[in-house]
Amino acid sequence: MTEFDMNGKVAMVTGASSGFGVHFAKILAQRGAKVVVAARRVDRLESLVNEIKASGGEALAVAMDVTSLDSIVSAFDQGEAAFGTISVVANNAGVAEAKSALKIDESGWDKMIDTNLKGVWIVAQEAAKRMIAAGMGGAIVNTASILGLRVSFGQSSYSASKAAVIQLTKSLSLEWAGKGIRVNALCPGYFLTEMTAPVFASPEAQAYLKSSPARRPGEMDEMTGPFLLLASEAGSYLHGVALPVDGGQSIGNM
Repeated sequence: MTEFDMNGKVAMVTGASSGFGVHFAKILAQRGAKVVVAARRVDRLESLVNEIKASGGEALAVAMDVTSLDSIVSAFDQGEAAFGTISVVANNAGVAEAKSALKIDESGWDKMIDTNLKGVWIVAQEAAKRMIAAGMGGAIVNTASILGLRVSFGQSSYSASKAAVIQLTKSLSLEWAGKGIRVNALCPGYFLTEMTAPVFASPEAQAYLKSSPARRPGEMDEMTGPFLLLASEAGSYLHGVALPVDGGQSIGNM
């Protein structure tokens, strides 16, 4: 579909060193976008850039710590210098930690909120400022989670951060829709990624998955359609959406 065509677009993917970030970067490049991939682990970004270039795409690796405004501004400056104004952002950087509420310390809480919420806000704000200054609209796709809509044992800080991302998404959409900037969020359920693979290997996780509606974790390719819908012109009338991509977890029995 031409609506999913990203030719002429400049995109940035944060948290691009693993998981969804790697996938989003590849998908954007395959659809014709010039892609700025950002993460703290620049060495892993270089291999991703080389892979994209080998497939005929254009990509640039930049270091970014989403808890640092200076780092974010520098990454956007580098991306703009190379490709022009960034109008598509996969706001994907985040951390996760399973720990009971009584065992979370202040530093752990701050790390979760600073990365998963403050980082999403600063990246979105910086992107929007530059789009508006350039007189153009765009799309910001925040990575939230099904745990922003539901809860699970040992995930209080993570769930709080992702629920806040969903509300932030709606608030930013309300403010920026009139400027041609669409802000939406993906709410992934359990997907097979580098981070989750060890978890899914446990008997307890397998038993839980078998009790869920889809009875399995998601495959990375199953995130392609939902992501492109929110990132491309195919979703031109979508504003402030928190889209569950969860194999039915959000409708499962409690």
